[in-house]
Amino acid sequence: MSERRAGWLFIAPALLLLVVFFLLPVALGLVLAVTDFDIYALGDPSAVRFVGAENFRQMVKNPLFFRALVNTCYFVGVGGTLSILLSLLAALALASPLCRWRGFFRTVYFAPVVLTMVAVAVVFRTLYHPDFGLLNRFLKLFGVEPIFWLGDPAWAMPAIILLALWKNFGYNMVIFLAGLSTIPPTLYEAASLDGASRWQQFWHITLPGLRPTLVFVLITTLIGYFQLFAEPYVMTGGGGPVNATLSLVLHMYKEGFRWWNMGYAAAVAVVLFALILLVTAPLRWYQRRWSP
Repeated sequence: MSERRAGWLFIAPALLLLVVFFLLPVALGLVLAVTDFDIYALGDPSAVRFVGAENFRQMVKNPLFFRALVNTCYFVGVGGTLSILLSLLAALALASPLCRWRGFFRTVYFAPVVLTMVAVAVVFRTLYHPDFGLLNRFLKLFGVEPIFWLGDPAWAMPAIILLALWKNFGYNMVIFLAGLSTIPPTLYEAASLDGASRWQQFWHITLPGLRPTLVFVLITTLIGYFQLFAEPYVMTGGGGPVNATLSLVLHMYKEGFRWWNMGYAAAVAVVLFALILLVTAPLRWYQRRWSP
């Protein structure tokens, strides 16, 4: 009993932080989702009413919610996939025996991860300028007419995805490099002696060896990309043009902190949590099944 009591005392500070900053906010969010908590309830908590599933019914009837849902899924599907592929290609290139100055390239590719989003947004807004931006000037060399990147609904989300790719792919690249370092080089040597091509080595050695790393990267990337907020908030002024870059988190932020519909915003958070759980749960099951 004394050893058990000592163990609980050692982990008590960490458990206290977990309860106060994670479990308690989650529980309060679930409670808010079934109430009409708004700005008036801040001054008089007794004005809060239990409304049940009314917030979720309003959400289903709100076209902005579905627009934010479609935009978020588009960002996750296209941006997340491209980010993982780009990270894997960069890691394979840096792990190649033909690569020189690996430390330099690792630093260069990882540097955008540690930059602040505001600084990156200012640079990219300049690059995206329809008249003076370097991106349009480069495209003009190939006869492409200037594109209003952040003002055209058809190009605003691709512009956000391009920014997110440049900003975030270095993090997954480092993780893939760590995963590649665990694959024994003797496997490639034996495959080369047996006449296996580069593609066969990649398909039968590299991918199976990277399976745990790839699942981890998939889960973390999906969770991060579903929480799209800072990029459209800074780049397009909060989801413009005509809500082409409105995300679920941005929609939740507007409803909760601009219009003070805290109950509705908490309901959006519950739906986002359920969506992330629905997407990542099969990956977690696959990871546990194939883990050694």
